[in-house]
Parts: sequence; C-alpha cells; structure tokens
Amino acid sequence: MPSQSQPRITTFESGGQRYSATDLRAALGAEFSRLPVVLRLLAENTLRRSSTGEGARTVANLKDWLREHRSEAELEYWPHRILMHDTTSTPALVDIAAMRDSLAEAGIDPIVLNPQLQVEVSIDHSLAVEDYGRDDAAPRNLAHEYRRNQERYKFLKWAQQSMETVNVNPPGTGIMHTLNLEQLATVAHLDIERSENLEHPLVVPDMMIGTDSHTPMVNALGVLGWGVGGLEAQTVMFGLPTTLRIPDVIGFRLTGQLPAGATATDLALNITHIIRERGASGEFVEFFGPGVSTLKAGERAVVANMAPEYGASTGYFPVDQQVLDYLAQTGRASEQIQLVQDYYQAAGLWFDPQGQPEYTDVLELDLGQVRLSAAGPRRPQDLMEVSQIPQALEGEADGVEDDAGGLPRFAIALAAITSCTNTTDPKLLIAAGLVARKAREYGLKVPHWVKTSLAPGSPAAMSYLRRAGLLEDLGYAGFDVVGFGCTTCIGNSGPLSEPISQELAEAAIRPVAVLSGNRNFTGRIHPDLDLGFLVSPPLVVAFALVGRADVDLLTYEFTPEQAGGTPVKLADLLPTREEVQAAWERGHDAQDFARDFKIATTSPLWSKLDAPTGAQFHWNEDSNILRRPPFAAASEGSQLGTFVAHPLLVLGDDVTTDHISPASAIPADSLVADYLVSRGENRDDLNVFASRRGNFEVMVRGGFHAKNLENKLGANLPVVHTVHAGTGDVIPLAEAANRYREQGQSTVVIAGERYGTGSSRDWAAKVQRLLGVRAVLAGSFERIHRSNLIGMGVVPLLVPQEVKAQLQQLAADDWIGISVPSSTLAVRGAVPVKVEFSGGGVLEFEARLAAETELDLTLLKAGGVIPHLLAKTQAQFRGVAR
Repeated sequence: MPSQSQPRITTFESGGQRYSATDLRAALGAEFSRLPVVLRLLAENTLRRSSTGEGARTVANLKDWLREHRSEAELEYWPHRILMHDTTSTPALVDIAAMRDSLAEAGIDPIVLNPQLQVEVSIDHSLAVEDYGRDDAAPRNLAHEYRRNQERYKFLKWAQQSMETVNVNPPGTGIMHTLNLEQLATVAHLDIERSENLEHPLVVPDMMIGTDSHTPMVNALGVLGWGVGGLEAQTVMFGLPTTLRIPDVIGFRLTGQLPAGATATDLALNITHIIRERGASGEFVEFFGPGVSTLKAGERAVVANMAPEYGASTGYFPVDQQVLDYLAQTGRASEQIQLVQDYYQAAGLWFDPQGQPEYTDVLELDLGQVRLSAAGPRRPQDLMEVSQIPQALEGEADGVEDDAGGLPRFAIALAAITSCTNTTDPKLLIAAGLVARKAREYGLKVPHWVKTSLAPGSPAAMSYLRRAGLLEDLGYAGFDVVGFGCTTCIGNSGPLSEPISQELAEAAIRPVAVLSGNRNFTGRIHPDLDLGFLVSPPLVVAFALVGRADVDLLTYEFTPEQAGGTPVKLADLLPTREEVQAAWERGHDAQDFARDFKIATTSPLWSKLDAPTGAQFHWNEDSNILRRPPFAAASEGSQLGTFVAHPLLVLGDDVTTDHISPASAIPADSLVADYLVSRGENRDDLNVFASRRGNFEVMVRGGFHAKNLENKLGANLPVVHTVHAGTGDVIPLAEAANRYREQGQSTVVIAGERYGTGSSRDWAAKVQRLLGVRAVLAGSFERIHRSNLIGMGVVPLLVPQEVKAQLQQLAADDWIGISVPSSTLAVRGAVPVKVEFSGGGVLEFEARLAAETELDLTLLKAGGVIPHLLAKTQAQFRGVAR
C-alpha cells in the first residue's frame, strides 16, 4: 500500500466551509501552467497516493517531460473506482471465484481475496434486439435477456453479495458510460481516508478506470479515466497501481463553432479521421482553445467516447461552466456543483479558453468547417461527407443487380440509433425524433425490409422524449425503444428481417447497416454484414426512410406514399437548432435522471433472482455458462525462455478483438454450436458469444471465429481452422492446439498492423493462452490488447518493417526460434528471432518486446496477472486458516 504521508496542502472555501487540496502549484512550480491539464491531474494523483519519494520522482519527471514533450519515465496511477460491463466483469469475477478456490485449497481463508476499491458493474452488453417496431419491444427484449442469461446474472448477484466492494447495476439501468456520466461521476469528491490527519476535509478530482475502451467518454466532464483490459483491472482491484509511461499528449485546438446542421457526431468523425491520419497509439488527447467553450458537455461526450477509434487513451476536456451546467441538468445537488467549481478553480485545473499548455504535438480544427459526415464502410476513421457514400460503395456490388426480390442491391438491413456514443447527448435523440415527426407529417414510410431500433443510453431518455411528444413520432418510423443497452453497436442486433435474410442467402444483395455507434468493423454489427456506416441519429432515421445506402442523401427526393405527394428533401426533414432547443426545453426535467435510474435498479426481475451465497462459488460441471478456468491457478507458469514454435495462425492487418473473440450471435452451423448442442443446448437459441465468457470450453472453441478472417497458412481455410505442421491436416484451431500440446511443441501467432484493435476484451488474450500461443509477432499492437496479452503471460513482440512481408508468407512447417529469457528481459528490449523455412533458408532479425513498464516485466515473469496475484496473496496471508 502507498505511504499515508501527505503532499503539500492548500485550502479553499466552498459553501461556507473550508476544504483542503493538494497544492499543485507549489509542487510543480513555474512549470505548472506549461503542463497539459491531464499531466497536472496525474501529478495530483501520484503526489496524494504514492510514497513521498515516488511523488517527488514523478514531479521531477514531469518537469523533464517539458524538455522534449515526451518521456520514458513511469508513474503510478491510483484510480479510486473501477467501472465494468457484464461481459468483462463476468470473466474477471469468474477468475476471482477460481482464485478463491485456489487459496482455499492452499489452506487460506478465501474471503481475504476481495477487491480493495469500489467496482461498479453495469449489465448493458447482453440486450439483443429480438423485438422491434412495436411499443412494447423494450419489456419483451428485457424478458428475453433474463431468460437467456439467468445463470450468469445469478453469478453476478453472488459476486455482489460475497464481495463487499462490488455493486451490480441490473439490466435496464442503461449503458455503462451513460451511467458513468449521469449517475457515478462526482467530478470532485472528499478523500475520507486522507482527510483524517488534516484540519479540513481533502477534496480530490474524480479519477477512475473502466474495462471498456470507451471509458474516456467521462473525460467530457473533466474526469480523468481510460479503458484497460479486465486483467489489468484485476491488478488494481487488489491493491496495485496501474503503471504507465508518462504519456505523450496531443493537444487538439478547437476554434469557431459548429455551423447550423452539423452535429456532435459529425465533429467526432472528423476528429477521429484527423488524429488517425496523424497516427496515434495510446497517447493522451487534450482539447483546448476557444472552440471548446462552445461545446456542451453532451457534445463533448460524443467526441471523448471515440478516443479508442482515434487511437488515443483519452479525449480529455477540462472542467468549465459547461460541465457545471451538465451536472445541474442531470440533477446533481447544488452544493456538489459548487464544490466542483471551487475546487477546480482553486487547484488550477479550471479550463482557460485562452490557455496555451505545451504538448507533444498540436492538431487543429475550425468547428465551422464541419459538415454532415459519415464513416465507413468498414472503419470508423474513414471519413466522408454524406454525399460521398455512393462513391464509397462503388466496386462493392460484385455484379449484384438492383431489384433482387424487390430489394435494392445496397438495401439498408439495419438502421439503429444505438450506443452511448450518441444517445447520451439528449439533443441528438431529440433531433432524430424531430426528423421522424416531419417524416410523419409528410407521409413518409420506412420500407418493410429495414430493421429499425432505438436503444438509448439510459431510461431518462424515454421520459424526456415522451414529454417532448416525440416517442410516438419515433414509433411511427419504427424507432420504438427496444431497451437500454448497447444492442447493435456491439453486435447484439438480433436476426435480420426475412426479406434481407432470404436475398442475402442467395447472394443477391449487399445489405448495409447504418448506425449511430462507434465501430463498423466487418462483421461486428452483424456476422452477415460487412458494410456499415456511422452517422448521427437524425441521419439514421433519414437513411431508414430511404431504405438503401447508395444515394446522395443531400439531393435525394423522398416520395410520400400517398398519390400526388410532393417530393421531400433532407433539408425539409432536418430540424433547426431552435426547434431542437424548444423540444429539449419541453422535455427536460432534471429529476428524471435519478428517478428513472432508481426505478430501473429496483426491477422485480432482478430482485427475484435466487443467487447462491458464501465466500466460494459452487461450480456446476454440467454448466454451459460458468466453468472454473484452468488458467486461474498459481501453477500457471511463465512462458518466457528460449524456444522454437510453429505458426498457429498467420494474420494480416487490422485484426480486431471482434475477430479474435467475437461477441455476436453464435452461428447455428458453427463448431461452438455443435459443442453446445452435444451438451444439451437448443441449436436455435444459443445466445451470443459474450454470454458464454464464463465458460472457457466455449470460448476456446469460439476463438478467431470470424467469417472474413483469413488465416494465411492455407488457401481458403474454413472458419476457425488451421494447417497442422507435419501432417498438413486442416483441422479446427482447438484440435491443432491440443495436438501441439501433446507433442510438446510451442506455437505463435503472426499478425500485421494494429493487432487487437477494438473492444477491451480480455478473452481475446485468454483464448490465445488456452490455444498454447507463447508469443504474438505483430507490426503493431493496440494498447489494451497488448496489455491483456501480457496479463495472460503471452509475449507481445514488435517486428521490424523490413521483415513483415516475409513473415506473412510463413507455412505451417516453418520454425520460429525466439530467445526471451527472464534474465535478459527489459522494457522495450531487443529479442532475437530466427526463422527456419521448411523449404530451405533462414531469416534472422531482432524484434522488440512490447513491454512498457517494469510491472509488464513482472507479470511476464510470473506468467500473467493471476499467478502474480495468487503468489502475492499467498505470501501475505499464509497462515490465515479457513
């Protein structure tokens, strides 16, 4: 635990009371105003939580950072809370349950293993869009969700009852990031523990981490937080800081203001494109300049949410009046709002629109240049104006003609207003409702083949939309509320409409998804769709009305169904700012947010779940949902050393965590389905992959289950298959892994650039460990997946550019020799690699270990997070009998 010694303290007054705060100006001296706000916050955290010596070192290193605007030095970060969703919390809590079993077997009371800080769990990733286009869709989908996930929910309820710091927010309470903004974020709060020896209570900034890559959404409120993998979160849960290299900070200067018609979605897509063009991989992004002050907190949330899409760890907006306004609009107490203002101003953390901190790099955007935008058809950074979508679809038709079965070749299959990204900003939902209202007035209808859905970020949205008179209009267009969860954005889109499914089965059309989400990777939205565009909620409604994607929406003429109707253009449908503001004022009630959340948390469906009790969870070996994982044991050792291996997979660029560990519906014709059916499941009701993340047997069979993922070890290999060395057999990955294991042979994965892009899915790393993979050799890694690989003891190696093409040509019989002994392990150290080709020839090169901190090295030496934590706990509590 860190030292309780206090840094230098200053005091300030709020609401007639005196408070204490860390004196950052005194600690950082003349360099204080030169540092980005995010680095000032990291300084406050380290000074307050770490030992005196560590705090002094961090201050010195931050001052050194100003010389080159980058640093190789590390610092400790101590978040005070963790936020998880159900499909990352389930495997993490399963790990903890299994670790408790290991402790009990070692004669130690398992109750000693308990998270040491608050863990909030949101059940938001399990809701699927089964029913839609009806006003009772939400309760019907909620009933489906409980029926399919009851065993897992009982386990989560057990965890809440047996671990005093775990709180589970039931299904229906909203998306985790919206919950974070509307309910959990304090922006500033009292540090009770460190106030004990002070004359006045100590106020500190709200700082957290989340096990989802879109955690930076809370940066819109000036709360510093970012996404980590579930394995990294486990280290923090049990008393260790997360360590990081002092980050490079990209300053993004905003000027001007958004023009009429442009939305926060359009802004976020433009920023995503700009930063990806510059290149980003884990840097912190901080927004500054006079344009920031023109953006409401809801608009900032859209931009901050997209941080992982632009390759950053954060998308930070400092605290200012807009933050205070948001706190008031969501029903926070006036005393708390005043405390936030007084603390941030006293601490020197309040936003100055004229401020000029120093950054590693500076980008700039005039908000006045933002236009109606889209991103796609496969990546969120591929920006275009809405009118350019037809050009983006050129060459995608593969000879498919229009009117197959009466459908256009680029028929809109899914039109989904979904995701915390855009549904957290009330005015975007109101704008969508106003488009639906105008469509109703003009007599426009959504074609029968389009599956429509509206999944707001929280129940409060339903209240303000109803009060604004827009729910009925949205329902007219098919956008009835289907529930409060991630739904289509994370692949829980449910089945496609019958006309689309039929023509898709005959390869007669190339259907397209349009959604207000944050990712459109091939197969993510639905396993049968590889084309998707990200647009704002009002444009989702507009595209649904068109029914096809290959049109210039700006000039398209919508034709009313009634005879003689006057053609309508997009400009006739889009609301003005004044119309949106008027509807917001009619609909808004600050009391909705707490009141509707309370109603959702007292759900009878949740209350009546009969969960087990006790310090240890009772596993059912016949369960297809929850099984004790083999890697959650102290016996799991390090994978370091000198070894030779065969390639298990050879993969190209942009392999995402959706490819490695999918979250979509389990296909009825898959190997996973065959396994589950053999254990008594119904082939037509297998739920989604994410619902089985507590069962390692299912997950290892589902690893790399993606129709569009090419394993280059063979031509046209079936899904989830590889070529076995020696025999040349084409067999499932899990079977190949078992053969190699029985033969005592190691395996590696070869990948291209941006390996592990996407969600913070620890199973994407766990499945590789279970498949016997000792190392991954890639051109580059996405930050969270790299961390998760290390957390599982899998060695991530960066290969030089000049050998990438040769590695992509590897065959199953080729040997890769790697020398990475623990004795020579170093942060970003060189690792010799020797490839011996089965056809003759040798390739030798030096890879670089993708380890960023000393803690990374510690975990690799231990074999991962779980063996490390078990060894630490056993050493601490040996002799504490059951």
